[in-house]
Amino acid sequence: MKHKALFSAALMGLSATAAHAAEPVTGRWLTEGGAAIVAIKPCGQNLCGAIERVVKPTPGGPTTDAKNPNPALRNRPYVGITILSGFTNNGDDWRGQIYDPKSGKTYRSIIKAAGNTLDVKGCIAVFCRSQTWTRVR
Repeated sequence: MKHKALFSAALMGLSATAAHAAEPVTGRWLTEGGAAIVAIKPCGQNLCGAIERVVKPTPGGPTTDAKNPNPALRNRPYVGITILSGFTNNGDDWRGQIYDPKSGKTYRSIIKAAGNTLDVKGCIAVFCRSQTWTRVR
């Protein structure tokens, strides 16, 4: 009888875990403000996302990764830059790193899909800034 109770408890735990699985985030996403389209896809065992297209370039702004801390990468165009890397399923969201080519900085990141929107957070310690991206079909 004791084994039956443990088995039932284990099944309930698995059901609860499955109910809290993170929604898939792969696909194409329009960044907040409509500046660019980022394509998120598998990269090895993790997910990554690269700029697929610049929709609204900043007037008079750079078109290359000019702020990159690595001088050898400062001339590469925005299109093709991997800005999301190392994302793994954390149960209810995805966690990895986000690179901001406008500042040349990389932040801890949490992304979470809800239907056709993607909540994208960049964090330093406990402080996070969020954006909402929209799925592109």
